[in-house]
Amino acid sequence: MAVGRARKRFGGIDYWPGFVDALSVMLMSMIFLLSVFMLGQYFLSREVSGKDDALAKLNRQIEELTSLLALERTRGSENDSNLSQLMATLDAAKRDQARLQGLLDAGRSGANEATGKLTATERALEAEKLLSARAAAQVDILNQQIAALRRQLAALEEALETSGKKDRESQARIADLGSRLNVALAQKVQELARYRSDFFGRLREILGNRPGVRVVGDRFVFESEVLFDTGKSEMNAAGRVELDKLASALSDLEKEIPPEIPWIMRVDGHTDRRPLTGARTNWELSSERAIAVVKYLVTKGVAPQRLLAAGFGEFQPIDPGESEEAHRRNRRIELKLTER
Repeated sequence: MAVGRARKRFGGIDYWPGFVDALSVMLMSMIFLLSVFMLGQYFLSREVSGKDDALAKLNRQIEELTSLLALERTRGSENDSNLSQLMATLDAAKRDQARLQGLLDAGRSGANEATGKLTATERALEAEKLLSARAAAQVDILNQQIAALRRQLAALEEALETSGKKDRESQARIADLGSRLNVALAQKVQELARYRSDFFGRLREILGNRPGVRVVGDRFVFESEVLFDTGKSEMNAAGRVELDKLASALSDLEKEIPPEIPWIMRVDGHTDRRPLTGARTNWELSSERAIAVVKYLVTKGVAPQRLLAAGFGEFQPIDPGESEEAHRRNRRIELKLTER
């Protein structure tokens, strides 16, 4: 106010109040703007700080969620594995259930059978009881019979003691008779051997040194070709001539050997190992030839009870070779004077 009056005294235009007002307005505006700026900075710093905190919290939550996700994945793998195991266990349980059901059905069937068997067993036991009662009565009767038998045995023992001396004497006689019988048998065997030797000697004289006829050990051997044609079982004419001589010798021998000596003339047929044509086997051919010889000797007066025919086929060769000579030697008719 004093400045305004002073300016008026000097008679000029007073701009100062307006300048001061303008400056005040500008200063107040600046203070307002500065206040607004400070408030904005304050709220902005608070907002930024809150966002940092929220961001940090969000990061922590993300880390937790990541951990939870990894854990869930691990649990998911474990759950898949557990699920597979549970499925396998379920399949095994189903198989066990089916097996147990089969066993249960079998057990039921067995139980039914057992029940039937038990009923039959009970009936059998009842019958057995009846039989036991009857058996007990029979046992009493048997005991009485046994007592009577014991009395009879005692009497027999007394009789045996009396005849013991006689038995020992009889045993001595039996032993002496056995010894004498063995000696007699040995003498018969020696006698048969002597007749065999005489018979073969006589055959040698009768048949001479004819080819195809020979003595092998205790056997007189004809080669098959002497009596039969190749592969045939019918005797040829030359063979019948030779057997006539043999039949004559056998008839004389039958008269000489005592009737108590049990002798027979065994005729054995043999072939070589080569197979025959047709269905007939070597075994059949050897048997047929031996039988043909026996039948012919019977027609010439030899007693049939003194003859025996046997066929051995190719299974008892005397020459193991494969030559024609070996085959010829194996095809043969053997005569043996032996015991019956």
